Amino acid sequence: MAVEKGSAFLLKIGNGSTPVSYVTVAGLRTTQISVNGEAVNVTSKDSGGWRQLLPGAGVRSVSVSGAGIFTGSTAEVRLRDNALGGGIDDYELSFESGEKLRGKFLVTRLDYAGDYNGERTYTLSLESSGAVNAL
Repeated sequence: MAVEKGSAFLLKIGNGSTPVSYVTVAGLRTTQISVNGEAVNVTSKDSGGWRQLLPGAGVRSVSVSGAGIFTGSTAEVRLRDNALGGGIDDYELSFESGEKLRGKFLVTRLDYAGDYNGERTYTLSLESSGAVNAL
């Protein structure tokens, strides 16, 4: 696996059109993704003392978080409107290798902060709603 630049890990938001076109959420300095899964335990007396899990069962989800400098871009405004309205929207995570993850996400947290004589910053958290597809 080749080393990739963190700056090439981008969070993009859909524009609401059909077909969807994605725009980078400007000003992000850090991004993180977590793929989560719950296991369904099917261990029985016949398992020989070893835990057995049921493949393909349980609940899978993807969590995304990021932090950056607020620039007032249209993508940031759309993200803010989704946070205020509780809207689920199309998002894309793209990587330097060209790989992409796409799915619908809910903004579960959006925090703004600012210091005197400094820039306005924000942090955000997204949770998947439905399938997230690798492209």
